[in-house]
Amino acid sequence: MRYESFRDSTCTSPSPFSSSGVNTLSDSLPKSHLSHYSELGVAHLPASVHRSPDSGLGSTPLPASRFRFASWHHLPQCDLTGDQLTCPRVREGPSDDELIQREARVGRRRRKRRREEEGQSWEERRQENWENSLELNLSYQDLGDDFQEQNFLRILRRLIRVEQLQLVNNSLSNLSSVCLPRCRILNLHRNHLVSLHQLPKLPVVEQLCLSENAISSLEGLNALRNSSLRSLNLTLNPVTFFQDYRARVFSFLPNLEILDGVPMLPEDQLHTGFQFPQITRMCNIL
Repeated sequence: MRYESFRDSTCTSPSPFSSSGVNTLSDSLPKSHLSHYSELGVAHLPASVHRSPDSGLGSTPLPASRFRFASWHHLPQCDLTGDQLTCPRVREGPSDDELIQREARVGRRRRKRRREEEGQSWEERRQENWENSLELNLSYQDLGDDFQEQNFLRILRRLIRVEQLQLVNNSLSNLSSVCLPRCRILNLHRNHLVSLHQLPKLPVVEQLCLSENAISSLEGLNALRNSSLRSLNLTLNPVTFFQDYRARVFSFLPNLEILDGVPMLPEDQLHTGFQFPQITRMCNIL
């Protein structure tokens, strides 16, 4: 009689399982009733476990206590015994777009790490590094507008370590605002220079090419007197048609060895130390 009443009470009482499927009977009944309930009440339990809508095992029952700390996909399929458990939520995998974005993020992190290992960030690599240039060729720049020439001069003023510089056919007309403290070889072939005063400051220059410009006077050549200039090229300039042109150049530049590609000749030394008159005489070509 007590058995029938107990069975009726278990059938009408709330389910001993919470909404999550975990047994709550152990908290509401004493142990003596629990043992009796496990023997008599299991037959009245449903065959499948209570599952949430996002359950991933369908109708597969899950055993409980001994598999409490096991992953759901490692549990064998068997009948329920003891406490009942619901399977953990099974989430869907990432979409294709998310996988593509994830691969892009991983690629960016790898590239950033590689740049950091190289010791130089991407921003620094993109910046101009003119100060550390040693050999530079900036010829044929086609400087047709004033703003292009001004920007070009800005770059030249930053060449504080350059040793060899090529500026061929750039339509340059004035470089007096530029200083090249370490430049040993400078090529200004085919530009628009009309005076030696328009040259940049060249304290250690050794080879200087000014061919095919419009230089018509030797004024300003004294600025190179204390330099180490050994080779000077002034071919196809109006100044080369002056009388005693070579002797005058060698007299102004005592360290000069080669002028216009020709070494110093004996006749070039005839006027060494001779003071030329201020009036420049030009030879007439008939």
